[in-house]
Amino acid sequence: MNERLTVLLLAGSRGPADPVAQMAGVPAKALAPVRGRAMIERVVDTLQRYQRIGRIVVATDDRPEAAAQFQRLARRAGVELMAQAQSPAATVAAALTHIGDGGFPVLVTTADHPLLTTAMIETLLNASRADTDIAVALADAETVIAAYPDSIRTVLKLGSGRYCGCNLFLLQHPRASNAVTFWRKMERNRKKPWRLAAAIGPKTLVLYVLGRLDLAAAFARLSVLSASRIQPVILPQPEAAIDVDKPADLALVERILAARERSED
Repeated sequence: MNERLTVLLLAGSRGPADPVAQMAGVPAKALAPVRGRAMIERVVDTLQRYQRIGRIVVATDDRPEAAAQFQRLARRAGVELMAQAQSPAATVAAALTHIGDGGFPVLVTTADHPLLTTAMIETLLNASRADTDIAVALADAETVIAAYPDSIRTVLKLGSGRYCGCNLFLLQHPRASNAVTFWRKMERNRKKPWRLAAAIGPKTLVLYVLGRLDLAAAFARLSVLSASRIQPVILPQPEAAIDVDKPADLALVERILAARERSED
């Protein structure tokens, strides 16, 4: 892939009630300092170091108490701001409309991922097949747990494998918007399990419950349901699965960054 990438950086938040924002005393989680710098600044720096990246669109909390700080970031870093929508899926859908078909491929990540590295991005891009609409970065859960046993992550069990999400996605073609539409449908039905089960299909659901739905089969089924080609990519870096959802995550990220800085000296 030689095209310049557009980046959608999700920096929305639950406001000052977010536990990380509360602990840090900031109006939005993305502004929480990590070793003296707002974590969103660290993510933007990483993105701008990657040569294939062009336009960066940041979907942010537009409350007045947070907006001024995001606007300063936009001026300083040369990024573009848009308001977050009512949910992550709705935000991605709105951003794809804002970006337009000419903005593909689009790399989507989050502002609470200050451990993001250019190597993670490179791995995702290099592993993504040309006909894939969406490549989804995952990490092997056993690798994550072995490296960071105290880190509590959401684990998805598929067949004999266990995986953690990495908040990193590559949307290569406009048809990826089909998957975003499907995601929005799943979000709307998240409190209605019978509708989720109906959308997924009884056979798929039974296979999952029995532990017989492996990674390849799960993504093949997801591709059919969403009318798009979706590919999982396993990243070798365990840090790819560590974002900042809780104060304990922030403390872990600070320890990892401190170790990185010592190794670079």
